[in-house]
Amino acid sequence: MRLKTVTLNNFRCYEDEINIDFADLTTFVGKNDIGKSSVLEALEIFFNNGVISIEQSDVNVHSDIEKIEITCEFDDFTDSLTLDAGAKTSLAEEFLLTDTGTLKVRKVYNCSNKKPSLEVFVVANHPSTPGFQNLLELKEKDLQAKVRELKLDVSLKGNPGMRKAIWATEGDLKLTETAIPVSKAKEDAKRIWDQIESHLPMFALFQSDRSSKDSDDEVQSPMKAAVAAALAEVQEDIAKIQQRVQEKAEEIAKNTHEALKTIDPGLASELMPEFTPPTAAKWQGLFSVGLNTDSGIPLNKRGSGVRRLVLVSFFKAEAERRLKTSNRRSIIYAIEEPETAQHPNNQRILIDSFKSLATEAGCQVILTTHSPGFAADLPKDSIRFIFRDATTGKPVIQAGADVFSAVAETLGVTPDSRVKVLLCVEGPTDVAALKALSKALHVEDKSLPNLENDDRVAFVVLGGGTLKHWVDECYLRALNRKEAHIYDRDVASYAESAAKVNARLDGSWAVQTAKHEIESYLHSDAILESFGVEVEVTDHPVDGKATPKRFSEAYSILQGFDAVMGDTKAKLRLSERAFPLMTAARIHERDPQGEVRGWMTQIRDMIQ
Repeated sequence: MRLKTVTLNNFRCYEDEINIDFADLTTFVGKNDIGKSSVLEALEIFFNNGVISIEQSDVNVHSDIEKIEITCEFDDFTDSLTLDAGAKTSLAEEFLLTDTGTLKVRKVYNCSNKKPSLEVFVVANHPSTPGFQNLLELKEKDLQAKVRELKLDVSLKGNPGMRKAIWATEGDLKLTETAIPVSKAKEDAKRIWDQIESHLPMFALFQSDRSSKDSDDEVQSPMKAAVAAALAEVQEDIAKIQQRVQEKAEEIAKNTHEALKTIDPGLASELMPEFTPPTAAKWQGLFSVGLNTDSGIPLNKRGSGVRRLVLVSFFKAEAERRLKTSNRRSIIYAIEEPETAQHPNNQRILIDSFKSLATEAGCQVILTTHSPGFAADLPKDSIRFIFRDATTGKPVIQAGADVFSAVAETLGVTPDSRVKVLLCVEGPTDVAALKALSKALHVEDKSLPNLENDDRVAFVVLGGGTLKHWVDECYLRALNRKEAHIYDRDVASYAESAAKVNARLDGSWAVQTAKHEIESYLHSDAILESFGVEVEVTDHPVDGKATPKRFSEAYSILQGFDAVMGDTKAKLRLSERAFPLMTAARIHERDPQGEVRGWMTQIRDMIQ
């Protein structure tokens, strides 16, 4: 199940309804106290109501309405449902999906009392014709009566079948977007919600303002997430345990009931056993994992940078673990300001881990930052820029092709004083590829820069769709640094942008690759070694297929996937695992003209 959108209404600074789109990796950028953390905390309230719980004070201060609405929309979910007595149905058959086929769940918090109350709705395109609009709330005997009334030839056992037959008799169900109550409802509406809830993504929030106590959330949050992830992978075993416990408990209850009949038959007729299994949160609460540091020093007594390195280790380990396992339940990691108190090298480790996690099936990553430098290393499609409207003063969330220019204009871009050259590329996979290629050549020739750790060169990800805009408007001019631009050959219009950079009189330089794209410089042995698949790497597409496309097809066949991964994920995988295996010898074999070495020589000369 994948989070597609979140809609907030009357929550903190979001007085008016605001809709936010989410990708596999989503990054909220903006000034302090602008509403970034509120989005993450709204999600924590929706999924867990634990680390952050709903309070009366969460209502917008300018509003007279005492209700808060948090609505999450999902795609990539399991549509099938199994109700009592093995009755099979689906969300689509029960008219519980939107007109676009997504699942939308709305939680409404009534904050009129000190302890807010909750009611849950499924917002769906549901029948509104009188007599056909509330079938999910009818008991079996009521559905049977309706079937008899309509004289339908359908089994009187199995509520889904009866509902389906009843709905089929009406020519115009007048499907209308309806908020269907499910948490306080009865019968199948409640049973369906119980199943939906058990499949919602796990949500793990890591906040920037850590407490400093023995049960430090800096450690406990990642460890709790680890426990939750482990429990998600043994759900079948847990279900068997719960089933066995339920059977034994109901057996004892039945025996007690029979014994009561012999004492007081009247009282026994009113006694019915009802089994309530423990929630996921209760299962998780049974386990605790602790971490001890060197020399017995409590982690909460170490520096803030060291404590937050726990996050670095957690995400790096989780990224590697998820690469090796296919037994997954969807999970969302939300991290506030991961760059806080971190050395630039550790920031890069975090970013790489986030990118790796976001490429894995069933995994999403949400970040917040007010650092444009940190955001610049992330994919442009992931950025959500939050700012206040100059007229209304209300927060606005901007996404799209030109979001980086807005970030640069509002927050400013201040380079490290050690930076001599800004290396401008199209996307984050180009960054990883150039770092790996430069590192391999540096091993052979120490005079060439190793872009993986050379503080004199800073990468700037322009974004393919906005590259021309960055060049034309010269957004980086105020930084007073030389610019080196390396663009792929696959977009003809980049030639014009490269020419404009080379026409400057400030020592900047630009080039387009001679081959189709950066992946065309890979060696097939590096792909084989990292993924176990043989892929022919060519300078230009063959039969319309470039290297990433051929890799994704071969890898999908090897893994037995039904669908082929898109080019974006294919490039990410190649950048993370194949490029690091490039050696100087492999580069020379794929690039006998020395083009890559020429790039590094040019950058070296610009630095000097």
